[in-house]
Amino acid sequence: MSIENVFDKSFRGCAVITEKNKVLLKKAFGYADLPNKVDNDYDTKFATASAGKVFVAVGILQLIEKHLINFKDTIGEILDFDLKQIDRGITIEELLTHTSGIPDYFDESVMSEYEDLWIDFPNYKIRSNQDLLPLFVDKPMMYPRGTKFQYNNTGFVVLALIIEKITGIEFDKYLSDNVFTPSMMLNTGYYELDMLPAKCAVNYIYDERSGGYRTNIFSVDAKGTGAGGAFTTVADIKSFWDCLLSYKLLSESMTKNMISNHSGKDECYGYGIWLRKVKGRFAPYFQGCDPGVSFITSYNIPNQLMVVLVSNYGDNVWKLLENIHNYFFE
Repeated sequence: MSIENVFDKSFRGCAVITEKNKVLLKKAFGYADLPNKVDNDYDTKFATASAGKVFVAVGILQLIEKHLINFKDTIGEILDFDLKQIDRGITIEELLTHTSGIPDYFDESVMSEYEDLWIDFPNYKIRSNQDLLPLFVDKPMMYPRGTKFQYNNTGFVVLALIIEKITGIEFDKYLSDNVFTPSMMLNTGYYELDMLPAKCAVNYIYDERSGGYRTNIFSVDAKGTGAGGAFTTVADIKSFWDCLLSYKLLSESMTKNMISNHSGKDECYGYGIWLRKVKGRFAPYFQGCDPGVSFITSYNIPNQLMVVLVSNYGDNVWKLLENIHNYFFE
């Protein structure tokens, strides 16, 4: 069976699969601009939702390697705004591993629809990490820091704020200079939804009322933050993996530390990156999901098998990745 047969004919987005740097599949499906019938292609910039956490993690680990901060530094020591009920002793490492207990502005354990955040707080106001403070700073801790793993969006907003505090520049500019440019990710960035550059896919949500599709422009942050929201191409994601795993962004020891499990037995998570077991070994992956956005990419290191899947219609990339892994490993 050809690998192309794994793909559902209804999938809309872009996919690339490589093995030992040989391209096994590179295909685009559906429309980047539905009403105008503009096709998605290999060079289309796609929104990636929470996938951007991995870039923030790399940025933080770079600052640690430069000895500007360390894993045990606390948010109370670094940040200069009133944390109110938030534990000032939360460490950078706890933020990286989702074990901080910091109040999550979008708690995925109790909320299912991201766009519900904007019922009382307009999404067009969210254009920086600082803009998210009103959504979490007055809330109590979710649990005592360091006591368990619970995926947390606020934690990475705070990590982005730490990057800004330490470097004196906006986090996306820091990532552009220190992660994207060194990785030759020339089509990756944090763009404002009402000022998108060329070649960006529009994200679509099925609208039951009309029986058609609406865009997600009123459903997500107007500009991405530390929690996610980068736009990128599948080619740029391949470049990121290549640079990360050849130790061009971080030292070999820090890279291996990043993709080691730090979050206990129940969840497999490194620093800003997920881990899954494939034939008894951890394979790193990162992912994102927003209204109209679904993204996942994985890298099986022993086989040098890289997969990138992204949909601007929120199609099920997780099931597709499972089918691809079954094709190669079972």
